[in-house]
Amino acid sequence: MTLFFEDFTVGYRFETPGVTITESQIIDFALQYDPQPFHMDTETAKKSIFGGLIASGIHTLAATFRLILMTGVTRDSNLGSPGFDELRWLRPVRPGDTIRAVGEVLEIIPSTSKPDRGLVRFRYTALNQRDEEVLTVISNKIIARRSG
Repeated sequence: MTLFFEDFTVGYRFETPGVTITESQIIDFALQYDPQPFHMDTETAKKSIFGGLIASGIHTLAATFRLILMTGVTRDSNLGSPGFDELRWLRPVRPGDTIRAVGEVLEIIPSTSKPDRGLVRFRYTALNQRDEEVLTVISNKIIARRSG
């Protein structure tokens, strides 16, 4: 169900289902977007500080963002984003890890120049199957008002 600007309140939370990240997804993403050895070569990755293959942080962010979008919370109200703040990778995501995300509204800022919208600041937290945080980020979204 889509929420519009006036539907959000500070503290509103929502959760996503999980997705399991496979070794082949990690390697495919790395080959295309982040070709570092610990993301695409299992033998080299074993000798790295991570002790094995890990997903690119950008891959983790993309998977988290997809999970958020799949909820439909802003499907019909999202007008775009001026960017992310405070992106942190807290733990590596490894083959076979299942991540899910939690979204929480931090701030609601009505537009003073465009009455049909406002800015909603969300904190997204991605967690693995052990409920360990693997990523946190603040997302700034321009959200339409229902009454426009």
